[in-house]
Amino acid sequence: MKTLFKTSILLCICLISLTAMTYKPKRIIFFGDSITQQGVSANGYVTLIKKALDSTKYNVTGAGIGGNKVYDLYLRLEDDVLNKKPDLVVIYVGINDVWHKQSSHTGTDYDKYLKFYQALINKIQGVGSKVVLCTPSVVGEKKDGSNELDADLNKYAAGIRELAAKNNLPLCDLRKVFTEYEAKNNPEDKEKGILTVDRVHLNDVGNKLVADQLLPLVK
Repeated sequence: MKTLFKTSILLCICLISLTAMTYKPKRIIFFGDSITQQGVSANGYVTLIKKALDSTKYNVTGAGIGGNKVYDLYLRLEDDVLNKKPDLVVIYVGINDVWHKQSSHTGTDYDKYLKFYQALINKIQGVGSKVVLCTPSVVGEKKDGSNELDADLNKYAAGIRELAAKNNLPLCDLRKVFTEYEAKNNPEDKEKGILTVDRVHLNDVGNKLVADQLLPLVK
């Protein structure tokens, strides 16, 4: 009888453990700059994704800091991402790397940008986490490549596409999506107000567009 009782207890413990393992939520971290920092606001893209997913199956957090470039992400990767043991990390960085070259001469040269981006991928994968890459979106919403930084953004976006292919990683090509959206929905060729509030940071429509693009990649 005692043996049977012990066996029953052990079986119960095993079942509880298996149940806990089965229902461990998938931890997703969105890692980036001020676009991601604002993404956790009420109508932000991180919040929209969080609301669209089952909270018992997914744990969604944002780790965005305003002004960050790829080097800044590398410096805080351990504390803000790896120590939280994510299952998936979405990297969305590049706007400041391009924009700040013009605005404050503190941007990131193309080759260095790709090297640090690859280093992020290596470290995240090194702890067993999966990675989704995003191309940088826009600095200005005018069509037909007429924004001042379009050429640089296209170059940096092409580099991210190459990294995604090289590392066999899923890609959210926001540069392409935003450009195509502007072509169809910006007839007056405005520099802001279609997807952004200030040429860079997302309005409600922009946040929804980003959330819609990322949602299938994080499930």
